[in-house]
Parts: sequence; C-alpha cells; structure tokens
Amino acid sequence: MRLRVAGLQIAVTPNIERNVRAIEGGLRWAARRGADIVLTPEGSLSGYTPRFDRAKATEALKAVTGLARDLGVALALGTCWEEPDGLCYNQVRLYDAEGRYLGFHAKQLRCGSMEPSPVGEIGDYAVAPLRVFPLAGVHVGALICNDLWANPTCTPMDDPHLTHRLAQMGARVVLHAVNGGRNGGPMSRLCWRYHESNLRLRALASRLWVVTVDSAEPVHLPCSAPSGVVAPSGEWTVRARVRGEDRFIGDLDVGPRAVV
Repeated sequence: MRLRVAGLQIAVTPNIERNVRAIEGGLRWAARRGADIVLTPEGSLSGYTPRFDRAKATEALKAVTGLARDLGVALALGTCWEEPDGLCYNQVRLYDAEGRYLGFHAKQLRCGSMEPSPVGEIGDYAVAPLRVFPLAGVHVGALICNDLWANPTCTPMDDPHLTHRLAQMGARVVLHAVNGGRNGGPMSRLCWRYHESNLRLRALASRLWVVTVDSAEPVHLPCSAPSGVVAPSGEWTVRARVRGEDRFIGDLDVGPRAVV
C-alpha cells in the first residue's frame, strides 16, 4: 500500500501562538497535497521545554488536533506535555484522521547527566514503555531525536537500538521528531554526519521507512540533522533543505514486513 507522509521543518520556539500558526499552515499545505499523516518536530507545540504555559498549550492542542480532524489527516505531533499522573513527558502524540487520540511515545534516550544527580532532560521528563500504533492502515512507531541515533555526546544512557525493537514489534514506519542543538561549528557538522549515517543505516538494518523532521530554529544555521524520508534500502527518497523552514511530502510503498 502507499502511505503519503508530510513533514514540517518549522522553527520551533517558546512562543506557543507562533508554533500553532506554523503547524496549522503546514497542516493545510499537507492536506491540499493528499497527505495521510503529518509529522512535526520535537516540542513543536509547547516549545522544547518542560516549563511551558499549560493552559495555553491545552488550547493550542485543541486547535491543531481539531484542524487536523477537520482536514482528514492523521497527526504525529511533537510536544512536551504534562499527563494526568502529574509527570511531564517529551512526546510524540498520535491522532488518526478522524481525530481520535491513539496515545504517545515518550522520549527514552534523554539528554543530560545522571551524576551526581539527574540534570537536563533526564531530570525533566518521565519515560513510558515503547509502543507501536495502528495509523492510516499501517503499524508505525515514533522516536524522538536521540532515541534513534543515541549520540554519545548527549546522553550517558546505553543504546537500546529502538528502531530495531520497533521493527520487532511490527512497525513498518518510524516517525522521528527532532529538535537538535547546533552552533554551526565543527562539532555541529560532525554531528550532522553522525545523525545522517544513523538514519540511513538503522533504516537499512531494520528494513524500516524512517520519516524524520528537525526544527529549523535558529533559521540562519543549518539544522542539526537532515529532514526527509529514508527508505528501507537506506537511501533518501525525499530531503528538505539544510537550513530554514521547509515542508516535504514522501510516498512510502509499505509492502509485506521483512524479517528482522
């Protein structure tokens, strides 16, 4: 079957109203092009922070999910969110084309340090079990930024090879929301190469489609990783521009699941 996925490489900021405008514009753009699913970057609704305005974020969530429902597109929405258990999660929230909430993936390979006490994302966000979701007729998994490539400069955690685990759980597609740090210097360029090679090799190793989208903020610098679609062959089928806001559409030929 064919699955058409749109990615929104938008400038994610702490300004929720601005984020909503960018997401809503992208949803309308994607719907006009027949997208089945729209993917946004990490933290793209709330901003990439655990200290967001909960009331504003709640209204924003209603707005963007309502629009996606009205347009008839499924949504994989990157946002930080406080769940009823009182814990904050760095999430990808998944909604089908009828607006039904399917659940969330919580970032697992969080950045920061555990010594002498949790600092950074490790202390800010809780973790939930890895899941696979039925979306647009396909089993999909979601990952967030370092979940996929396990950059050793960002986390002290061991690499659990989450793409492979998702494939073993039946996922055919991984929706990957990113919001990576960068300063345009040599380390940023090194990380770009590491991130791209991981995207391609992990798609190839697990025979998965990977749809990945980074934040474009700051817009004058290259993104921390390429946005686009990687086929199970490990080859790019679609790529967004290296810097600045962009949108892309990818057609995924999701055939019988390979043994991994």
